[in-house]
Amino acid sequence: MKILMFLSLIARSSQLLLSECGSEARRPLLTDISVTCGTSSIGLAVQICPVIYTGYNETLLILNQMMDPTCKGTLDESVSPPVARFNFPLNMTHACGSTFMTSSAAGTGPFSDFSNIQTVNISGVIRSSDLTIGTITYNTELKYYYSCAYPLEYLVNNTQIDVSASSIAIKDNNGSFISTLNMEIFSDANYTTPMVIPQLGIELRTSVYVQVKATNLTGQYHVLLDRCYASISPLPSNSTFFNLFVPCSKDKFTTMVENGDSQTSRFHFPAFRFIEQQNETVSSYYLHCITRLCEISTCSIFKQCNNRRKRNTLDADPGVTQTYTITSGRIITKADSKAESIEKPIVGAQKGGDNNSSAGLGVAVGVLAFVCVIALIVAAVFYKRLRY
Repeated sequence: MKILMFLSLIARSSQLLLSECGSEARRPLLTDISVTCGTSSIGLAVQICPVIYTGYNETLLILNQMMDPTCKGTLDESVSPPVARFNFPLNMTHACGSTFMTSSAAGTGPFSDFSNIQTVNISGVIRSSDLTIGTITYNTELKYYYSCAYPLEYLVNNTQIDVSASSIAIKDNNGSFISTLNMEIFSDANYTTPMVIPQLGIELRTSVYVQVKATNLTGQYHVLLDRCYASISPLPSNSTFFNLFVPCSKDKFTTMVENGDSQTSRFHFPAFRFIEQQNETVSSYYLHCITRLCEISTCSIFKQCNNRRKRNTLDADPGVTQTYTITSGRIITKADSKAESIEKPIVGAQKGGDNNSSAGLGVAVGVLAFVCVIALIVAAVFYKRLRY
């Protein structure tokens, strides 16, 4: 049955002839494969001319020994040199036989507060299928190994990863889910109305609703916010900052709505001012969130404090740099004009309080003395009348 399937594949063999390959008709090289580590799928491209030169075609390149038609390569002659393309989703049950391996290590740099940072490695091999029947063969066996490593922790912007590959064709490439993540702020509890910041800022204590969401992300991961904070500068390492929440601790005015339960995390907090900007008309700052992508089965583990290193909410974070930062738009809060109008007469009354008290006392003494004099005069008049 297997031989019949291969014969069927040969019948649909490549239309490309070796004579059409020109200078690309050569022996295979280590650089003959390219790997695209996408956010929802992995793409592989193998130069086809060296494959034809060796005696095979795209139908005889088998991905992870999977005979599923959706896993087979297709010839692309629209590029130069032409390639055989493979594409499969990042899903453990439909990844064309790829191997998923998750590893953990202690966090470093901006993630130094976390003891368990995960990376998922997705790997496999494309092999040539030799149809020679007999004891020996004169055909070279082709092996194209691929590997994509994705970190599962982000300080919502961009981060560096390592990818390994090996054997006959090697391609180092970066894979990242960071492009699927975005942060938005809303003005309503339903997270439907984007918050518009007026030029003079929003009122203090206005509720700011924050959402970090993944789009076009493979379904096996949820979004878990590990830490979110505000800083005066978009470069948090160079300015004053305030933690809205950190592992196992949060500010008393921050409310978590959803975290680690889906591909959306939400929280809200009342708008505040930085005291450092007290002499300015408005206070402006930026939001930053360290975001973890956790496999659905492990999200609950990362919610437990014993898997994290608890930190003081006032601790500095010198490891954060602009290289790792994505922020919300600038949040601007204005001074509470009503509060100022109330405070001014109170302050004025306090300054003049002593003088007003002295004046009042003098008036009271004068009135009392006048009453006493009148009483004496009246008493004297009645006394004289009674004598006569």
